[in-house]
Amino acid sequence: MIRLWTPFLPMLLIVPMAVAQNQNYQRDPSWRVPTEAIEKANPLAERPELAAGGKKLFTRNCVECHGKSGEGLKKAADLQLPVVQGQSDGALFWKITNGNPDRGMPSFSRLPELQRWQIVLYLRSLRRTESSQ
Repeated sequence: MIRLWTPFLPMLLIVPMAVAQNQNYQRDPSWRVPTEAIEKANPLAERPELAAGGKKLFTRNCVECHGKSGEGLKKAADLQLPVVQGQSDGALFWKITNGNPDRGMPSFSRLPELQRWQIVLYLRSLRRTESSQ
């Protein structure tokens, strides 16, 4: 009996993830990042080991809306999408800092600046690989 289900096991694990993803996410065209923010470099870019702290901060502050792997729950963005991953570190930092009240994303300016940069480091680890697209 177990052998019969073995070929289907990967599908049974993938289907719930696909259903949970925010397949209908639409970028907010009015949420524009200032040019100077886009150009801002991540001061932690040369310290990728700090992404582990970013994961803890992400789990504490972002999972409720963005999901454990950034797949985007509710109306939140799927952080794995190229439209998100293609943004500069500075743009992501600005969005974390300022939020988007029109879409229900709060500002996280209360977090220390370096913690927000750690979250950006962690977000980069959420990129989809070719095999998962």
